[in-house]
Amino acid sequence: MAEVHVIGQIVGASGFPSSSLFCKWGIHTGGAWKLLSGVREGQTQVDNPQLGDVAYWSHPIDVHFATKGLQGWPKLHVQVWHQDSFGRSELYGYGFCHVPSSPNFHQLDCVTWRPLGSWQEQLSQLFVGGGPQLLNNDLIYTGADRYRLQTRAMGTVHIQLAVLLRNFERYGVEC
Repeated sequence: MAEVHVIGQIVGASGFPSSSLFCKWGIHTGGAWKLLSGVREGQTQVDNPQLGDVAYWSHPIDVHFATKGLQGWPKLHVQVWHQDSFGRSELYGYGFCHVPSSPNFHQLDCVTWRPLGSWQEQLSQLFVGGGPQLLNNDLIYTGADRYRLQTRAMGTVHIQLAVLLRNFERYGVEC
């Protein structure tokens, strides 16, 4: 079987309205993909930068997949959360990006968004916090019903990935 090894890190995030951020992440693949080693999902620590607006996480990613076909190529999806001074967590944004299909070192900027909700929910969010969240996280990386959502652009998650491919030429795939 052909193999894909992804090694890298979630460097951090910038452009969000507040600091004290952490990130939940996961890798989604199609049915023909098998995880050989590593973990598909994780969470970073909270970073509260004292200077500037960049939260640094330097969270490692190391996954190794085997596949029988290219359909369902891996996608990295993220959720950025803000933790306030009382320890409450508030969703700041969703985002996803495709894992590059060419072997090399790649720097990715994953833009994020969050649902707006009704004007009552927006007013409540202003005074109480919280806000609307997706009931089904599959909407993050599948575009099926996402076009119906009203969203607001948020910040950017910075990612560095090295992609290694093995045995693709045996299966007729040229890189």
